[in-house]
Amino acid sequence: MSVEQPSEELRLSILGMTCAGCVSAVESALTAVPGVTSAQVNFADHSAVVKGHAEPDALTRAVKDAGYDAAIMQGLEDPSQQEALELQRYRTLMKKAAVAAVVGAPLMLGEHLAWFPEIGSPAGRGFWPEVALLTLGVLVYSGLHFYKGAINALRHGQANMDTLIALGTGSAWLYSCVIIDYYSTLPSLAKHAYFEAAVVILAFINLGSGLETLSRGKTSRAIRKLIGLQPRTARVMRDGKEIDIAIEEVGLGETVRVRPGEKIPVDGELFEGHSTVDESMLTGESMPVEKMLGSEVVAGSMNQTGSFLFKATRIGLDTALAQIIQSVRQAQSSKPDIARLVDKISAVFVPAVVAIAALTFIIWYTWGPDPSLGYAFVTSMTVLVIACPCALGLATPISVMVAVGRAAESGILIRKGEALQKAGEITCLVLDKTGTITEGKPTVASVHAIGNFTEDTILQLAASIESGSEHPLAASVLKAAADKNIALDKVEKFEAILGHGVTAVINKKVVYLGNKALMDKKSVRYDAHNSKLEQLSALGQTPMLLAIDNKIAGIVAVSDPIKQDSVQAVQHLRARGIRVIMVTGDNPITAQAIASLAGITEVKAQVLPQDKAAIIKTLQAQEIVGMVGDGVNDAPALVQADVGFAIGTGTDVAIESADVVILQGSLLKVSEAIDLSKATVKNIKQNLFGAFFYNTLSIPVAAGLLYPIAGVLLNPMIAGAAMAMSSLTVVFNANRLRWLKLGD
Repeated sequence: MSVEQPSEELRLSILGMTCAGCVSAVESALTAVPGVTSAQVNFADHSAVVKGHAEPDALTRAVKDAGYDAAIMQGLEDPSQQEALELQRYRTLMKKAAVAAVVGAPLMLGEHLAWFPEIGSPAGRGFWPEVALLTLGVLVYSGLHFYKGAINALRHGQANMDTLIALGTGSAWLYSCVIIDYYSTLPSLAKHAYFEAAVVILAFINLGSGLETLSRGKTSRAIRKLIGLQPRTARVMRDGKEIDIAIEEVGLGETVRVRPGEKIPVDGELFEGHSTVDESMLTGESMPVEKMLGSEVVAGSMNQTGSFLFKATRIGLDTALAQIIQSVRQAQSSKPDIARLVDKISAVFVPAVVAIAALTFIIWYTWGPDPSLGYAFVTSMTVLVIACPCALGLATPISVMVAVGRAAESGILIRKGEALQKAGEITCLVLDKTGTITEGKPTVASVHAIGNFTEDTILQLAASIESGSEHPLAASVLKAAADKNIALDKVEKFEAILGHGVTAVINKKVVYLGNKALMDKKSVRYDAHNSKLEQLSALGQTPMLLAIDNKIAGIVAVSDPIKQDSVQAVQHLRARGIRVIMVTGDNPITAQAIASLAGITEVKAQVLPQDKAAIIKTLQAQEIVGMVGDGVNDAPALVQADVGFAIGTGTDVAIESADVVILQGSLLKVSEAIDLSKATVKNIKQNLFGAFFYNTLSIPVAAGLLYPIAGVLLNPMIAGAAMAMSSLTVVFNANRLRWLKLGD
């Protein structure tokens, strides 16, 4: 039986896309390649994410056959190269705009002030053909990329923004040439050349595209900043010497030296030295983290005080930094539901505009005033120019890109675009207890000695017997003894009883340490201490009874303290009208105590791991449910929830199961993610409303709707400027998310 291979993912850079119509064309070309299971094209950063088992060459060939260009993007591309390409494109577009403006502005001014000879006059017969040649040169230099794009689209039976611009400016120039050649046969009112309109339209459109490119480039700032964290070299120990090598040459298990003020090149485990490390660019947490023997260090973080050696455990694209960058890119390229709707509309938008322009021409030519041909031409050309759907294509992806980048800068890793839309709709949030609300690191809260025993004696016996245990609570007891420099006694006949506790012989005495069930099993009476046990449980502590020779000698209470910001986080969530429920496998008394401390009123205790997902499924019948967890047992619930939030300090399985990862482990970041979701959806709706409102209003005006009422026709040059500015407005509006204050 063959085993299905996991789907591979490739990222392509796409050149030549000019509007939302291009997106569907490229996606169709990529999905048609054998082996491709899905393809998502992002118009905002001109990239595509392809999943499946297709050959890279086949993908790039398919894109080129569709009339565009493509290249496979691999590794952590140098951000400076990408910025240089964006800057080069910006400068090229601005040069094209400048050339068109230098020629078009004098022509427009001369026409307005009647500086030029009449077209059919003796002087005009020499002057206007020269103007035609001059403007043809401008059309070739400033507009050739539009005409090539239109031809490529036509060859594949498609229409895009280039189609509209080519038809609008090309017909303006050709019409003007016809005026020169057939001047004497046309009505006087139709004897007007539109050479200046053709070049000024190109000036405005290139100017808008250039400014859009410059602004759009800033939306990838978060990615570039993350990539910039990766140092280019690493200092490794080889043959007893320290040498500097390229980051790509570092191998697994390599010994790496990091000195004060240097960035950590790859992920690893510290085995010599001591330091504090600034991980703020990865986690959003400003406080430096202390690193000592056995501590994990991550690529991109900044070493501060000490020098240390570590073993490389993850290199290249496997480092945490590389995985974060990949997740950010994936989220920026993914499409929430609202974007898929826009894609469907955009796919039919350009053909519809061409049809409207043709209908406009027919109506004006048939029923318009003299010269009907002139009016028909001007109105249909204006419709073509003003209706370019750039703003529509940018409306969603540009906001998603900015929002995902903004989240990454704040230590929130959004792994799926759908989560960015859905998080703001959450009405109920389910919280795991251990490691989510609490620190996840049990500590000894109190030691109670009974009879003639001292607290130190009870702690010594408890730590001694726990030295052979692998129970999670054992580490906290051993640490408490170590903090007091208490020496451990020799342990004999150690036995761990699952779910009950441990037994052993210490100093020839039989010692039991565990819960009530263990004492019942060993026939040890503890009735006199029930009130104390209940009191400790009510405080959220887990009491362990210590018995010596079948008599209770003391109680060791262990607690998992709640995180400092858990109370504030719950307050923030409830202030947003979100129902907060704590779900835990702990006993009801301890669970209720922790919930009360955190300000949570709804608790579900003693829940088995497999039942957490079932609880969420039940809640989903009436609520939009989010789940926050950090353990392996939370993974099914994270998948089941409408939006799963994984605490980044938790397990890899939980993180991989989640839609959103909170890198620093603070619950406050959940409400920040929800706020960002709401702001992003609002921003997208603003963009879409602006784009739809613009086209809905402008197309009828361009077609001449106001002419019968007010005698007003829209100038094609003004239409070109308005079209360019509409795209720019969308980009600027989306970039407002970069300065959004989160968590207020």
